[in-house]
Amino acid sequence: MVMRFLPFALPDIGEAEIAEVVDSLRSGWVTSGPKAKRFEADFADLLGGRVETIAVNSATSGLHLALEALGVKDGDEVVTTPFTFTATAEVIRYLGAHPVFADIDPKTLNIDVTRLQSALTPRTRAVIPVHFGGIACDMRAIQEIARTQKLAVVEDAAHALPTTSNGRLIGTLESDVTVFSFYATKTITTGEGGMVVARKPEIAERCRTMRLHGISRDVFDRYTSTAPSWHYEVIAPGFKYNLTDLAASIGIHQLKKAWSFQKKREQMAGRYDAAFANLPLILPAQPLNGDVHAWHLYVIRLTDDAPIKRDAFIEEMAKRGIGCSVHFIPLHLHPYWRDTYRLQPEDFPNALDAYQRAVSLPLYTRMTEADQERVIEAVCALLAR
Repeated sequence: MVMRFLPFALPDIGEAEIAEVVDSLRSGWVTSGPKAKRFEADFADLLGGRVETIAVNSATSGLHLALEALGVKDGDEVVTTPFTFTATAEVIRYLGAHPVFADIDPKTLNIDVTRLQSALTPRTRAVIPVHFGGIACDMRAIQEIARTQKLAVVEDAAHALPTTSNGRLIGTLESDVTVFSFYATKTITTGEGGMVVARKPEIAERCRTMRLHGISRDVFDRYTSTAPSWHYEVIAPGFKYNLTDLAASIGIHQLKKAWSFQKKREQMAGRYDAAFANLPLILPAQPLNGDVHAWHLYVIRLTDDAPIKRDAFIEEMAKRGIGCSVHFIPLHLHPYWRDTYRLQPEDFPNALDAYQRAVSLPLYTRMTEADQERVIEAVCALLAR
């Protein structure tokens, strides 16, 4: 019997999400409207209600809005990690600024704070730490560096809902802006979408204005007002980054499941850990001090004594009907970043080594125990000494 293919990731969409989307379709509000506002309010409540939230159509949009609102401009430098998706760095280029990469910690695969410090120059304007896989960066150290050097901090929290750092939820720290992703493979999804979380009202207001063409008024208010309210002013050359009500309808109910999803992912990660403890691989890092790991990804790294190389391992898993992925191909290996900044593979040895060994195994809440057992059996069969 041919077994069904087990993909690397699948969204976990329930009847409540479907019903909310249908309600939006019937209401006539399919673009940004009351559901987007409700999703923003619910997200703020999840974080304790003391932040400003701005729903956007992607985390990429959110990162761009954040840097623009913080005044990053042509010629500035922003320090980040090469071990991330290209969106983290490309938004820096949107503004004419330049990413400066700092290598990663070989255990957590997050940005190495010591190397971050060494990457700073008089032109550094901001830092973008990326919470890889759902485990928090050393935010206490990063924020101390930023405070001392008067730098902005924009957290790329695309993997980090819900994640804690020193007992506090990512999104509630002293960072200037935190940006979450709701892409289809993330811990909660709206299909495409993101959330900007800002501490200062003026930063949030700039993001809201630039989110929709630089218009000075809330377009939703203009369209729902019972009095004549057609007039508006464009005060800046903004963008088209708003989240639709259709997407927000999904997010409203996904958000209610964020903690239950995290618990299941954590349990699944623990099951993997126990099954793979004696295999020739490096297991994912565990959070420190009882902090919460979102477990967006479960990334193993094959050691030198593994009986199979990484690429062949992925191919063999596929033959067994199991989809795997690689997170990430470091940015300095991609032609644009390599050639623009004259980078060499050995410039970031920890990122290079992690990439050459890394395999992201399926880990998502729709997986059954039988699904996970298939993965475990396949991994053990391929890596048994």
